[in-house]
Amino acid sequence: MPAPAGGAGAERVAVTDEAAALLRDLRAEHGPLMFHQSGGCCDGSSPMCYPAGEFRTGAADVHLGDLDVGGPEPVPVWMSRAQFELWRHTHLTIDVVPGRGAGFSLEAPTGRRFLIRSRLLTDDEAERLA
Repeated sequence: MPAPAGGAGAERVAVTDEAAALLRDLRAEHGPLMFHQSGGCCDGSSPMCYPAGEFRTGAADVHLGDLDVGGPEPVPVWMSRAQFELWRHTHLTIDVVPGRGAGFSLEAPTGRRFLIRSRLLTDDEAERLA
């Protein structure tokens, strides 16, 4: 797996406690997990949670980092390279709220959905992630 798009001491992606708890539940049911954030419209702009390896990543994707949700393996987070070019100056936090999950995302039947909360990187973070 390629190194995350970033530098030492800084991160591009994080997870809330509530989202981490849901990810642990989903991992217990589905095994290792991954996220992919595309730049599409509608459901395509939501972070999609899949069983690890079910969504194929490649040269058109950027590995943003790995989420430590507690447990044996982290949850890698990927983004389409085109979307990354637009969001490269932001820190992303994966959260969960009540609602219907996106079509193929694993949380869809739970009555909750993952979403991205973003903020601009600080100057220090941006420098370390350059």
